[in-house]
Amino acid sequence: MARLQRTYLSFEGKQIPAKIYKENRKNVRASIGKRTVILRMPIFVNGEEEQKHLHWFNAWVQKQFAKDTSLHVRFFGKGYNDGDLIQVGDRQYHLNIRFTDRKTHQAKLSNGIITLWLSKTDTEAHLQKAIKHLISRVVGQDYKPYIVRRVNELNNLYFQKSIKSVNLKYNHTNWGSCSSEGNVNLSTRLLFAPEAVVDYVIIHELAHLIELNHSERFWKLVEDAMPEYKRAEKWLSKNGALCQF
Repeated sequence: MARLQRTYLSFEGKQIPAKIYKENRKNVRASIGKRTVILRMPIFVNGEEEQKHLHWFNAWVQKQFAKDTSLHVRFFGKGYNDGDLIQVGDRQYHLNIRFTDRKTHQAKLSNGIITLWLSKTDTEAHLQKAIKHLISRVVGQDYKPYIVRRVNELNNLYFQKSIKSVNLKYNHTNWGSCSSEGNVNLSTRLLFAPEAVVDYVIIHELAHLIELNHSERFWKLVEDAMPEYKRAEKWLSKNGALCQF
């Protein structure tokens, strides 16, 4: 039976979640998942061998992060500073950050300028998290008319079903969802994807208005609307981790 140990590795002062598996195997294997780095080693190793494997694993992770900067975005997210230019899809936004004595954070978008009013009392780690959510919210609001129009266009073309609402949320667990009541929810992370990929996710969720499961009939609905939908799925699988605020 495999044994799992959760820990963290450090890279340039930042924490990388790691999973260490001891299992019935003869070799040692390292890999990088969506949110963790992973080491698999034989379950029967002595203390000296284990430390050797862990040292090798740490060096391997350091090398991967040093040569592939896209991993920084996947694991650490994007850092934002006053004056930054933010590119989301085909739109650009200038970031204006102000610190105040108030306890809450606020955001406003006007004429392509995102102004954030941030509390001086918040911690740095929570502050960066709050900034991402604030930016995703105002950018989502800016894109919503376009997304709503596109949802309705694709629905009229292929499904002709009743839609109750279309919502954009900064969701990390999925790209979209659709309820039986006709509420279509899409992640604001999709705004970093090509239009064809956005269309695929919309079509995928609209197909759930007819089939709530992932049956053969469901995939036939998706394929009829977008014959090359698997290309979009491959794009999301390869690049999805980089689609984030």
